[in-house]
Amino acid sequence: MPARFSLVLATLDATPADLVRFLDSLLLQEYPHLDLIVVDQNPDDRLVAIVRGYRDRLDIMHLRSAPGLSRARNVGLGAITGDLVAFPDDDCWYPAGLLARVNERFSCESDWAGISGRVVDERGAPSAGKWDTRAGAITRFNVWNRGVSVSLFLRRAVLQAVGDFDETLGAGAGTAWASGEETDYLLRAMKTGFHLQYQPDLGVGHPGTRYEGDDVRSKAYRYALGMGRVLRKHRYPLWFVLSVWLRTAAAGVRALVGGNLAKGRYGWAILAGRIRGYLTAS
Repeated sequence: MPARFSLVLATLDATPADLVRFLDSLLLQEYPHLDLIVVDQNPDDRLVAIVRGYRDRLDIMHLRSAPGLSRARNVGLGAITGDLVAFPDDDCWYPAGLLARVNERFSCESDWAGISGRVVDERGAPSAGKWDTRAGAITRFNVWNRGVSVSLFLRRAVLQAVGDFDETLGAGAGTAWASGEETDYLLRAMKTGFHLQYQPDLGVGHPGTRYEGDDVRSKAYRYALGMGRVLRKHRYPLWFVLSVWLRTAAAGVRALVGGNLAKGRYGWAILAGRIRGYLTAS
């Protein structure tokens, strides 16, 4: 019997086109054993008509939550019924057949508690980070380029053992740390003893990174603060923290030397955020 998926999708200010693209990608899965839990953080009813339009084709639960990505996911965790749980973004999409392939991996590897895949843009190029090209176990030191929530699939037992997401981390948390919630969760899962795997051939679609604009750099800085916070929270050794800072600085320098001023300034915003997030984390 194929495993049932529960997909927890937290959404705020998504464009209708993005959300429809994701819902249509679920229909393309041709995998009937799934339910979608939409956790709506919008102050109005903008999603009601969209959700209603898919209810005859998808098993959808529409919940409400106060702002905060981790807070919304925790609301969604209370409604999961599936054997496998995922956390898609409201602007991502699943390639056709992805869920069947993920189910097959879990069926063949009973000791795998979680699988993370790569994130790619419309052209198939790496998106939302620089991803490892090699498959293998996720560890404390490689989780940073092997694990991200949009391409993460966990057995329900992991959620039951680890518990809620840290609501001080992630977009909309009301703190300085606008990211890091999924990395924190994976680190907690590994500390609990769960074995997690990275499978780069399992790709999830997500728009590529933009580098231009003060708003983009400000967002990058806030997200980098979250990484700094997680590095401190999980007591990473100083040598590793320094290596993260040095690699970030080197990437910014390479961009500037190569004439890509926007990417260089973006990189320096990330460096500043990672340093400050680590040094000021409580």
